[in-house]
Parts: sequence; C-alpha cells; structure tokens
Amino acid sequence: MNLDKITKNGKALFLAYDQGMEHGPTDFDDENVDPAKILEIASSGYFTGVILQKGIAEKYFDRKKYKVPLILKLNGKTSLVKDEDPYSPQVCSVQEALDLGASAVGYTIYIGSEFESFMTAEFGKIVEEAHNKKLPVIGWMYPRGRNIENEGDPKAVAYAARVGLELGADIVKVRFSGDLDSFRWVVQSAGRARVVMMGGSKEEENVFLERVKTALSAGAIGVAVGRNVWQNERPLGMAKKIADVIWGSS
Repeated sequence: MNLDKITKNGKALFLAYDQGMEHGPTDFDDENVDPAKILEIASSGYFTGVILQKGIAEKYFDRKKYKVPLILKLNGKTSLVKDEDPYSPQVCSVQEALDLGASAVGYTIYIGSEFESFMTAEFGKIVEEAHNKKLPVIGWMYPRGRNIENEGDPKAVAYAARVGLELGADIVKVRFSGDLDSFRWVVQSAGRARVVMMGGSKEEENVFLERVKTALSAGAIGVAVGRNVWQNERPLGMAKKIADVIWGSS
C-alpha cells in the first residue's frame, strides 16, 4: 500500500486530535478546545497527517483551506463506562472517510480485552474495504484489559504490533516499550507494517524528544503526537523540534 500521501521521505509526523471522544474536554483549554486552532497547527507544514474523528472532520476540515492530509479515526468510545475490558466500536465507515477527504483511516484494537474478537473482526473488514479503495489503514494496537498486567510490557507491545501486521495494517501505532533494544524488537515484530510511536500525555520537552529519537533509532518511521504539541506553550516551536528529530534540522 502506498503511504506517500501521509509520509515525507518515508517518515511520518501525525498530529493527533481524536482525544475528545475518549477523554472528553479534560485535555483542553480555551485555545485547544477549538478544532480550528488545531487545524492551523496541523497545516503549519511540519505534519504529514492530522487525526480526527468524523464529527470534527465534517464540521471543521475544509480541504481547500487545510492542505494537511486527513487521517480519519473509524472507531471510538468514552471513558465514562468503567469496564476492565474495553471495546471501541466502529462509528464511521470507510466510505464516509473517503467522502470527508481522508487519505488514510485508523482503528483502535485493545489486544487482550475480552472484546478483542469483535474489534479484530471489524478491523479485518475495514482493511479489506480500505485496501480495495487504495486507502492505507493504521492500527492503534494497544494491550489493554484484565488479561494485561502491564500495558507497557515490551512483550505485550511487541505482540500487539505483530497482531497489527497479521491483520493487514499498513502502519501500527504503539506505545513506547521503554528502551532501544525492546522497541527494536517491537519494530521487527511488526515486519513490513510501519511503526509510529504514540505520543501520550504531555511531559517535559527533552524527555519526549529523546523518546522520539530512540524510537526512530529502533526503526520507527515517526510519531503520532497530540498533547505534547497542542498543550505546549509554543505548539509550533515544539512541532519544529519534533520534525527536526525526524527529518533533521533545516
């Protein structure tokens, strides 16, 4: 599957703004609660894609105004249901994503959840339909549920990456496993599926940038980052720092 529309020189920097579905507005302030502000950041030239849920895309993503490629998230859930075994159902079709101008689609699978089989079945159908329409598929591959003792366990992360490959994902988005050697094994486990590291909660700039460097050294093609950019006091400055790590200083 050709990934040129959502990569640059084989590398990727995705701006994630799908957190509102699962987290509610708790991650936002008066500025970043407005999707238009995020799309301005996404269109800065540093990003190879912006990740949105369908409602945000439908109401805010103007293809003529914003040149950044759209990656549409096809499933989602809230955090209001306190269940040890999460299930994130499909809420958007591949055709809807295409109609909204998507260059790729994404879907979360919680590996280890008792509802894992529902998500893998949905994902399999999505891959078939998206690939028939020449649309790349990104798998958010997260170990989670009562069967998972530690979501960041390198073995669990590598297992999740491998499941993404086995199910036909073109890119797998995974948690950082903690160090260079273990993340190198995660990348190897993903085979020909490309790997992007999830950004996660906001942390100190230097800590985050060092983690990006390590992931790239292990063979990842980039990062999907949200809060570490748009919660930063200088979002564009942080975006440039990440881009410089990925593609080199300009």
